[in-house]
Amino acid sequence: MNKLDQLITTFDLGLRTVFASPHAGRPYPGAGPEADLGEAERAKAAALMRVNHVGEVCAQALYAGQALTAKNETVRAELEQAAREETDHLAWCEQRIKELGGRTSLLNPLWFGGAFGIGVVAGMLGDKWNLGFLAETERQVEAHLDGHLQQLPEADARSRAVVEQMKVDEAQHAQTAVDHGGAPLPLPVGMKGHGNHRLCQPATVEYGPGAGHELTEGQGQGGEIAVLEVVDGFAQRTAVKGAGPQAV
Repeated sequence: MNKLDQLITTFDLGLRTVFASPHAGRPYPGAGPEADLGEAERAKAAALMRVNHVGEVCAQALYAGQALTAKNETVRAELEQAAREETDHLAWCEQRIKELGGRTSLLNPLWFGGAFGIGVVAGMLGDKWNLGFLAETERQVEAHLDGHLQQLPEADARSRAVVEQMKVDEAQHAQTAVDHGGAPLPLPVGMKGHGNHRLCQPATVEYGPGAGHELTEGQGQGGEIAVLEVVDGFAQRTAVKGAGPQAV
């Protein structure tokens, strides 16, 4: 495939990721009985799954950018395979959000564009760093999903099943990247914290009572941007380290 064909394919991927409903190639993990969640629990679970959905939008863009500038065809094929598996995650998150009565982020086009740019730069650094970046990203994602498993309502077996399967897949992607020659990344690229999801994810999510449909932003300590969104009487505060408000 020449570069023009790759660009057209990437543009098509962007349109489908942001504006179309994805289709999973594997069965939906959250197929068990729906738990009797309270209103606050459903709102919290929906917000967390929306954060995960943003991460999967970024994953599609990141891997597309990395594949576009990858030097080696084997590396490109590995990135494209990882992206296909991330499409399952995207579809699962969207389905669970709908089941919980939530919505996806309004700013997905922005997150896709930013992550695509990061992927292009990673690919230009060379294949060992490209794969190393993939491995480190997936390790960060795995830790991030661990945090979500601690925050999700205990009774929400459907959301938990989706997140647990995503976590298994991310660990496999990281190991595959290392097996194909991914190099360990030096700090600060290999981030010390585990709050970032693909460089494009909230570090913390807090909840509390509120009213209306408002959105506020403010600069916090350490370069993060705090976002407060009040939806259906439920306030959500998201602190995003160095990347902007991701769960809007």
